[in-house]
Amino acid sequence: MPCLFARRSWILDFRLQTQDSKCTFGPAVVRTIRPLTKLFFDVHLMCSKPQILLEPFAGAGASQMNIHVELGEQVTPLLWKIKSLGKKAGLAINPPTSISMVQPYLDQIDSLLIMTVNPGFGGQHFIYETLPKVQQAAAWRQEKKLSYHIGVDGGIDFKTAGECAHAGADTFISGTTLFGQRNLAAAVKKMRRIVETA
Repeated sequence: MPCLFARRSWILDFRLQTQDSKCTFGPAVVRTIRPLTKLFFDVHLMCSKPQILLEPFAGAGASQMNIHVELGEQVTPLLWKIKSLGKKAGLAINPPTSISMVQPYLDQIDSLLIMTVNPGFGGQHFIYETLPKVQQAAAWRQEKKLSYHIGVDGGIDFKTAGECAHAGADTFISGTTLFGQRNLAAAVKKMRRIVETA
């Protein structure tokens, strides 16, 4: 469960990957933790059939659910469904996918999550070729006068967090770097200072 934070608040990020029906974190985890905190719970659905999980996660207490633009024609109805459940809707994009794929949906989303590693496992190195995607997403946001957040996920350490913030990101998902520190609170404060001054 990576630590995700924005310049505005603390957030917890629940990733859910499915491969042969195996879940990393399911709705039961969200339901168990939800009564313990008022934090924003962000659920990243890295799966081919997120529609079967939207209602369970919404009922469990998710604040936002992210689906992948790679789902193609399913994207618009899925975003509509998330909104109909009273939740914020996010759209994620993998490193090999052209950033132009998200453009038709920008006015429908609350958050754009740019994967800066190929999804699969933690501890991967940041893919620098994804930085122009962050810059383009920020340019579109300003040009179209939209307010979606721009998140980055994968290989986010003290150096890459600053670089992504400078490119226009405002939400940062960091697992290995932050949880690998002896003092998590101090590490989060350090990363927050870096992105706020980038």
